[in-house]
Amino acid sequence: MYICVMINEQNNDTYELSNGEIAALIGERFREYRTALGLTQKEVAFQSGVSVMTIVRFEKGHGGAIRLDNLIALMRAIQSLDDIAGVVREMPQSLYNKSKRQ
Repeated sequence: MYICVMINEQNNDTYELSNGEIAALIGERFREYRTALGLTQKEVAFQSGVSVMTIVRFEKGHGGAIRLDNLIALMRAIQSLDDIAGVVREMPQSLYNKSKRQ
């Protein structure tokens, strides 16, 4: 997922970042995608059904409590819905086998 790559580029150990710092980095990257696509916050709000104020808070790093359905709608609006699948990847076979043995 591109957002995860961006976080790792800025900090070698993602686990050293707080949840709020990670949320702020995701909001920042979202804003970069939105502006690169030439979309205003109002246009994204219209396309996604998410309020402009939610988008403003999310992009400013105050979106730590953004609802999952809103995040999915925003990812759809910036044409990055495929990336959402990378948030929780398929379980590797080695972990699957381990969980079945327990």
